[in-house]
Amino acid sequence: MTFDNPQSLAKELFVETRSFFFRPFDIIRGFRAENLRYDLLAGLTVAVVMLPQAMAYALIAELPPQIGIWSVIVASVVGILWGSSRFLHTGPTNAASLLVLSTLLAVAAPGTPQYLAFAGVMAVMVGLIRLFMGLARMGVLVNFVADSVVVGFTAGAGILICINQLQHILRVEIEPTPMFIQTLYELALVNDTVHFPSLLIGGGTIVLMLVVKRVRPSWPDALTAILVMTLVSWVFRLSQHGIIVVGEIPRGLPPIAKLPLLDIHLIRSLATGALAVAVIGLVEAMSIARAITAKSGERIDTNQEFVGQGLANIAAGLFSGYTCSGSFTRTAVNYASGARSPMSVIFAALFVVAIVAALAPLASLIPRATLAGLLIVIGIRLVDTKKMASVWRISRGDTTIMIATFAATLLLPLEFAVLTGILVSFGRHLAETSTPQVQRLLPDENFEELIYVPENPECPQLGVLTIRGSLYFGATVHVEDEIRKHVDAYPQQKFLLLQMQQVNRCDVTGLRMLETLVDQTRRRGGDLYLTGVHQAVWQRMKLGGFDLLLGHNHFLPEDTAIENLFYKVLDPAICIYKCPLRVWSHCQTLPKSDRLVEIVDLPEAQAIPATSMITPAELWELLGQEPVADRPLVVDVREKPEYQVGHIPDVELKPMPELLGSTGGLPKDRDIVFVCRTGRRSSRVIVALQKRGYHRLRMLNGGMMAWREAGLPQVIE
Repeated sequence: MTFDNPQSLAKELFVETRSFFFRPFDIIRGFRAENLRYDLLAGLTVAVVMLPQAMAYALIAELPPQIGIWSVIVASVVGILWGSSRFLHTGPTNAASLLVLSTLLAVAAPGTPQYLAFAGVMAVMVGLIRLFMGLARMGVLVNFVADSVVVGFTAGAGILICINQLQHILRVEIEPTPMFIQTLYELALVNDTVHFPSLLIGGGTIVLMLVVKRVRPSWPDALTAILVMTLVSWVFRLSQHGIIVVGEIPRGLPPIAKLPLLDIHLIRSLATGALAVAVIGLVEAMSIARAITAKSGERIDTNQEFVGQGLANIAAGLFSGYTCSGSFTRTAVNYASGARSPMSVIFAALFVVAIVAALAPLASLIPRATLAGLLIVIGIRLVDTKKMASVWRISRGDTTIMIATFAATLLLPLEFAVLTGILVSFGRHLAETSTPQVQRLLPDENFEELIYVPENPECPQLGVLTIRGSLYFGATVHVEDEIRKHVDAYPQQKFLLLQMQQVNRCDVTGLRMLETLVDQTRRRGGDLYLTGVHQAVWQRMKLGGFDLLLGHNHFLPEDTAIENLFYKVLDPAICIYKCPLRVWSHCQTLPKSDRLVEIVDLPEAQAIPATSMITPAELWELLGQEPVADRPLVVDVREKPEYQVGHIPDVELKPMPELLGSTGGLPKDRDIVFVCRTGRRSSRVIVALQKRGYHRLRMLNGGMMAWREAGLPQVIE
């Protein structure tokens, strides 16, 4: 998307937004007749699973079974038509149902007309939130909610489901409450009124499902248990002994609901729960879609999926349903059954309509305790101990998020539990991004790359630091503190090289921090250099004028940064006479003198006027003058090993320590040109000799490095 032309941007946004709603036409155009057989078979398989699930999940929310059936029919069709995944199955889920229960209990009593209507209003609100997030291109926000939030919430939800369904297995009357501890307390008070036939039916359902799953994993354990226990209840006429059955299930298509959508007080009461359901449902749906994507290879458009989930919930609410989300079980069954296109989900919904129309009288005989037993098994399976153990092993931060969400799910109203997990997740993300690592780097043992080796000694002149994170307003204080700690630990280091390869973003606050760092290093007589600056960060630096402040020659190539600094910036006098270390690869051949030398302060030496400088070309011309007496005396002040590697013809070797200790017998009535590697030792010698009455002194500007770059002859011994 281009941002140069506002009109072009508006047009592109309009076209992209319109494409969100034209998704069904793409599905219809992409359907192939050869996929029909596979999609029909997958649809029938999913229908067998989704019908008992829809009924059971509705009961979690204390809603009639038909509400779950209507929800899964409407939401699955709308979700697949306007979603992004070919396989994602939308409908009632355990997590959404539990959140709906927790939210609705605060505004209405289960079983009342208001409770049913408010469930529809909540679904519409959730749908509008998700739709807005999709149209606003906020799909990326889901990436900031840690998986550990879902793991912790799901485990807590599983325990809550088990506890809440005990009242139906025991067939006891307790006051509905979203609080875990209160429910346990209520159950403990009525243990003497347990209905044993209901307990046997519910317990038998649990045992049968577990046995079928172990002995015949390919069988639909939920459907098998429902059929068997319904048959047992009918044969032994247990309804006459107090067993509660589901009752009549309306046939036909979902009716349009009359909802109080303009009741501001109600909307305000449901807002927190709707937001929590919207967010956790999106995280759940996108996690499922991505898990299937890893196998199918399809591409998921997060924003399109948000739009699909939003429209699915709006439609479910308007057609007498309740809040829905993506179902991992049904999605996995759909994919594993060989589905090839989104039509498989539509066929599954049509099969459910047909099954309900044909078998509604039989479905009315299902014992309520059987569905409660089914939900308890589902709740047990939600506590994924393997995932929880994996989170525990892998990350302490994720473990904290998981435990916080799990505890909040059990102890707080669910909408606040979800938001707690999300806030902790965001808090952890902010903590990590606001405290990027700042590590000092040194060469590895082969001098091939710079690595973090804290046990190795530092170069006394140059410190190399890498910043592992963005320089935005939340991170700059931490980064500045870490750099300051390094500077305090190595006060002799005047030069800093910052590796910026992992800095993907730098805002105004980050630039101000870098400007402060430049000022501080230059006040100490040093300087700051950068390497590996990303293009986006470079553009920000140009816009803010930082590139001019630092200087373009201070942005160094990654592969030659150390070499440039070693030969052009670092003081060789310190390397040779003050530093016993060989930190950089370039130090390895550098002579190390054991003579103690009192070195002239470099800032004073750098104040040599331009008139005391001579270029390589000018010096070469003077060396060719006749007579020889008119030529200047050229003195090389380097150490002998450096001199032997290459020196100017007819030059006299007098290392700097000799000249700083004495005049070395140099004449005062003759022009003298001093030569070193880059000019800094020469400038020191000039300052020292000027104090002793020498005035006809000059230095080779740029030293032997400039001489070599000019291509002038040199003697190698």
